[in-house]
Amino acid sequence: MSDRRETAANGRVAAAELKGAVEAERFVEGEVRQVAPPLATLWSAPDGRRERQLLHGEGFRVLEDRDGWSFGQAARDGFVGYMRSADLRDAVIPTHAVAVPATHVYPRPDMKTIEHMGLSFGSKIRIVGGADRFYETHDGGFVFRDHVRPVNRPLTDPATVAQLFFGVPYLWGGNSVWGIDCSGLVQAACLACGIECPGDSDQQEARLGHPVDMDAPVQRGDLFFWSGHVAMAVDAETLIHANAFRMAVAYEPLCEAIARIEAQGDGPVTARRRV
Repeated sequence: MSDRRETAANGRVAAAELKGAVEAERFVEGEVRQVAPPLATLWSAPDGRRERQLLHGEGFRVLEDRDGWSFGQAARDGFVGYMRSADLRDAVIPTHAVAVPATHVYPRPDMKTIEHMGLSFGSKIRIVGGADRFYETHDGGFVFRDHVRPVNRPLTDPATVAQLFFGVPYLWGGNSVWGIDCSGLVQAACLACGIECPGDSDQQEARLGHPVDMDAPVQRGDLFFWSGHVAMAVDAETLIHANAFRMAVAYEPLCEAIARIEAQGDGPVTARRRV
């Protein structure tokens, strides 16, 4: 059975590569557009529930524009849903990504000017020039040089990336420094290190890395899965995870987390994987 989260079809329209596999009135190639605001919601349906969030500069393949809504799929992981058409713009090829928890875009290369907007870790921008300690973006804004990295130079340690989010509030379906959930945290960590990663924890459990025996020594970066939850090891005894118990990204002793989660009725660890 196909996963609706990754099946780019809504009955009226479907991605061209799905012809013969699904029913639709039209099959189209679509057009990749780009998120314009600092953060935008990917909805299950127009005015439905939040599925995930997309960051500034991330791509979204639009298959249909209808009544102010764009149906399609996120370029980063193929997650399907609806976005407000006003949140999308013509795409440009990004050159850099925000590599600190958050930064600001200024109208001039001057930190004392009033910022245009804030950007979360992982947001994508295109650099066209530089001035002093700032880069100029293709939009005419300026970002601090040390806050971004070239997109072709991924980071190397997913656990270090996850730790950048320590203290960020928990948000169901969140993908940014303003709010993130367990799978969003793992995805941000993996994508920043050049590791392909789906959006939800059950998908991550099925695809990320390789299985590790529960009795094997714990290594930094190991992922622990429960039904509907995922956490990452920062050392042999400690996890970091976005969790509703603390309503934040928090550290928790591994043994305590396993016992607490099972005691609250969410069951034992279902898998352990190493990326």
